[in-house]
Amino acid sequence: MRMIVVEDEQRSREGLCRLLSGLPGSHELVGQASNGSAALDLILHLKPDVVFTDVKMPVMDGISLIASVRSYNLKTEFVITSGYADFEFARQGIALDVADYLIKPVTQEDVLRVLDHVERRLSGSKAKAPESRLRSRYPEAHPTILKSLDILEGAYAGKLNQRDLAAELGVSPEYFSYLFSRNIGMTFSEFLRRLRVEKARELYASGACPKQEVPYAVGFSDAKYFAQVFRSVTGESPAEYLKSHNL
Repeated sequence: MRMIVVEDEQRSREGLCRLLSGLPGSHELVGQASNGSAALDLILHLKPDVVFTDVKMPVMDGISLIASVRSYNLKTEFVITSGYADFEFARQGIALDVADYLIKPVTQEDVLRVLDHVERRLSGSKAKAPESRLRSRYPEAHPTILKSLDILEGAYAGKLNQRDLAAELGVSPEYFSYLFSRNIGMTFSEFLRRLRVEKARELYASGACPKQEVPYAVGFSDAKYFAQVFRSVTGESPAEYLKSHNL
């Protein structure tokens, strides 16, 4: 089984890498990264079987990384490793169908148990059907905006803001705002709200996570605010929407 470690704390990363490198059987550590953005490039290139990732990292956090990889329809499994016994992370991970959630320090017994679980998941051919790419809706958009849509499609559930996204794309916030509005026909913040509501509706329809967890799975930290945004986009409250669609 080919593995990658994503961890911003060097000591923790090196410790987990040593642990994985010393595992018995046909396990191979093929890479490591110190943040989600670098890990995304590594994962797309190496296509590992499993990624052990921290949650709180610079540039791109672990939840956003998982969501981003999911948008490429890879069969890669994820195991969240965190020093924070916080159910918020576990809840977001559940919504993204991670294989497991481990609290640091991680032991060899933990890893062997998780890898056995991952092997069973992989052997079950749990690949998801590919989703429509956002960029296909705006084929004539500027290349910078197309790239931003790729990022948004994978990271919409994470903490996103226009300034950080512009910095990641190598342009000023003002220029990005101008390009986005001109190419998409609405502001970045409005597009992100609509995208999150769209994803919420998909989760409601598929039943992929409990209905009460949907607001958090699509990037909202407050259920009341989610309900306000949902109504402004759909014309219905979440409860009304669920009732009218028999969900």
